[in-house]
Amino acid sequence: MDPVRRIRLALLALALVLIAGTIGYVVLGFGLLDAAYQTVTTVTTVGFREVLPLSGVGKAFTIGLILIGVGTALYTLTVMLEALIEGHLRTALEARRMDREISRLTGHVIICGWGRVGRASARYLSAAGEAAVVIDRDGARLEDIDHPTVVGDVTDDQVLQAAGIEHARALIAALDTDADNVYVTLSSRALRPDLVIIARARTETSRPKLVRAGADRVVNPQLIGGRRMASFALQPHVAEFFDAVMHDEELDFSIQQVEIAAGSPLVGRSLSEAALGEKTGALILAVRSGPDGRFVANPGPETKLTPEMILIAVGKPGELETLHSLQR
Repeated sequence: MDPVRRIRLALLALALVLIAGTIGYVVLGFGLLDAAYQTVTTVTTVGFREVLPLSGVGKAFTIGLILIGVGTALYTLTVMLEALIEGHLRTALEARRMDREISRLTGHVIICGWGRVGRASARYLSAAGEAAVVIDRDGARLEDIDHPTVVGDVTDDQVLQAAGIEHARALIAALDTDADNVYVTLSSRALRPDLVIIARARTETSRPKLVRAGADRVVNPQLIGGRRMASFALQPHVAEFFDAVMHDEELDFSIQQVEIAAGSPLVGRSLSEAALGEKTGALILAVRSGPDGRFVANPGPETKLTPEMILIAVGKPGELETLHSLQR
């Protein structure tokens, strides 16, 4: 049982004993304060004299109160000392604090698995100012990290719910095995059909399985790492530019995606009519007609802006913020 719950039940039992004892002594003719005093001294075995002489009924009541009250008081003390000495209370209170912190989050990213991929994802999210909740079955791996955590088996729906999957924006499945990633993808998709799910694949043969399980994107870190290394060998300046734009926090410009909302004033206008570059200073590198459409690089001025169209833009933070505000 939860240590906090055990302590609450023990304190509740002790309070009921004290209340019952006080009421009993009041019935026997004691004043309210005297009745409370007599109850406390009896239950705590202090052994002071009786406030008033006890009749036979009073003595019988006191015997019953001693047998029940002393046992309850000792049990309460034992539960509290056990929780304090073994650290259960601190752990339980920390878990409750973490639950409250996660319940206040919205639009966060859930990272399943605190390995190398999970750590790298968390660092990138932190650099971007985004909140993340980390899940791992090994509590020792989650000690002293700067993100809210949930200890448990991520394939358990209750663990995903504890991580706030109902109000998360995305989930990263970065577990050690492809089978676990498939399972957590299935569970997450069942709980949140609209959730963005990015799954790690250790082998290329697992990619179609993860897609069928419901992953929006499947990433093979080894494959991506190999391609980046090859690109540095062939076109080092191009590779370094994109690497810096995506990951260097010290640069004063970056690449972002901007989605045209259905009610945006830009809908139906061409890029030349919208004059996004002139108004914001940001450069439109590519457009995509919806989340699953094809990318069109260097779109022409006659390109029409449509609902859910994705703009890939590069610029300074202020320029990109202005671009975001124009489409609202």
